[in-house]
Parts: sequence; structure tokens; C-alpha cells
Amino acid sequence: MEKIAIGCDEAAYRLKVEIMKYLDGKGIAYDDFGAAEGETVLYPDVAFKVTEAVAAGRYKRAVLVCGTGIGMCICANKVPGVRAAVCHDPFSAERARKSNNAQILCMGERVIGVELAKMILDVWFAAEFDEKSRSMPKVARIDEKEREWKERGRVSG
Repeated sequence: MEKIAIGCDEAAYRLKVEIMKYLDGKGIAYDDFGAAEGETVLYPDVAFKVTEAVAAGRYKRAVLVCGTGIGMCICANKVPGVRAAVCHDPFSAERARKSNNAQILCMGERVIGVELAKMILDVWFAAEFDEKSRSMPKVARIDEKEREWKERGRVSG
């Protein structure tokens, strides 16, 4: 697996640390864009830094964690060319990849525990988008609309 990006705010520092330990054990390389212990950050700053790196092609996938995962996901989905999903169960993680080609997985430390986060990561890493699936026209339509908005100046980037 290629190197991934990971980011968090202070609300999910502990979960980020556990995820990094888990990734180390799996031999998955990562770059940490998240808050340091005791550091207070604005989650949009972390989310945009990670998401812009994904959009630029420096990473194929990333993991963002905050209190609920929702704020990080909202920010990530503002960046053109990126799809992020909040996943707090393995089925959603699988579908986020297989059906929606989500490059960014968002989770909330205040919502799930460490063991469930590990299961979700395993499923998400194992799943791949199938360009021959019934979902391809839907994902293509999302991309098409995003390009249209960008051309009209409705989406920056």
C-alpha cells in the first residue's frame, strides 16, 4: 500500500495515535498532518492541508479524525476532486470505496472505539472502486458536475 496522509484535531488526538500504531503494525507508511499532543488546532486547517495533498496527487488515500468525523468530512468535500466519507461501521467503509471511490475516510473519536476503527480501516484499505460497476456513472456524474461548477466559477480550486 502506498503512503497515506493522516490528520486530526485535538478532539481525536488519542484515536490518531492508536491508528498510527495500527498502521505501523501493518507496515502502512503515513505522514502525520494532525495535532500534536496538547496542541489546539482548527480542524478545517488540518482537513484542508490533508485534502489538498490528496487532490494534488501526493496521496491516493487519507484518514481524517475529529470528535465526530463530520467537520473533517465537510471540509474535505469542499476541495475539488476529492470525495470523503464519514464511516463508523465496516459496511459504510466498504461502500465508500467500492460505490463512491472515496479517497478520504473520516471517523470520530467520540463516536467509535479503537477496535472498531481498526476494523473499519481494514475494510476501507481492502476495498477498491470498480470502474465497471453500476456506480461508475454516478461517480462520473459527480465529477462532471464538479468540473462544470469549476468552469463557471462556482467552485474554487
